[in-house]
Amino acid sequence: MHRDVTDVNLELEPHQIILRPLVTEKGLHKAERYNQYAFEVHPLANKEQIRRAVEHLFDVKVVKVRTQTRRGKPRRYRFVRSHTKAWKKAIVSLDEKDKITFF
Repeated sequence: MHRDVTDVNLELEPHQIILRPLVTEKGLHKAERYNQYAFEVHPLANKEQIRRAVEHLFDVKVVKVRTQTRRGKPRRYRFVRSHTKAWKKAIVSLDEKDKITFF
């Protein structure tokens, strides 16, 4: 039988939930204009865990969290076919008076 991984109540630390910030041109544009920041997060983390982790690590007030599960892309190297890993992305909207600086 197939087990649903969303039923697992995994208690992760904040530094285990937020894996890395996604610093891209599009992400910096959203940060400047809309005060939204993108992060690569643990695949089993839910929105509430992501909210608490960002508030704890960066000392900010989170308004909204949106998540995407990104599928791995097929890749080929010579005669070997493989896939890149699947990962989870979170876009976090902050309160207008809060800001995160990565540099």
